[in-house]
Amino acid sequence: MTPEPAPEPTPEALRARYAARLRAEMEELLRASSDTAASRRPVELDQQAVGRLSRMDAMQGQAMAAAGETRRQGQITATRAALARLDGEDFGCCSSCGAFIGLARLDLDPRVQRCIGCAGGGRR
Repeated sequence: MTPEPAPEPTPEALRARYAARLRAEMEELLRASSDTAASRRPVELDQQAVGRLSRMDAMQGQAMAAAGETRRQGQITATRAALARLDGEDFGCCSSCGAFIGLARLDLDPRVQRCIGCAGGGRR
């Protein structure tokens, strides 16, 4: 005999489970973005103040900080979208097929929008 699948949690249960985590992640992302703003400023090109190799190192550091900020902005956007879905009735539902994503997948990353089948290309 096959056990019946567990019932899908209610929107209220999902809010209780993920709201605080998503809000804390958003605060951390915004703080990190603010903290790294100085490292993304343009590098001064005065060779008398900074040597050529030091300037190249600074430019590489600036490029790495900019790439990190681009990733962080993507995470901020995804977190805002997850919080908006959490306030509605569609949090935890696959954006492709409408099926429940599953608690194990949401526990790993509550920002996901597709079930494992649709995310892996199995369903469209």
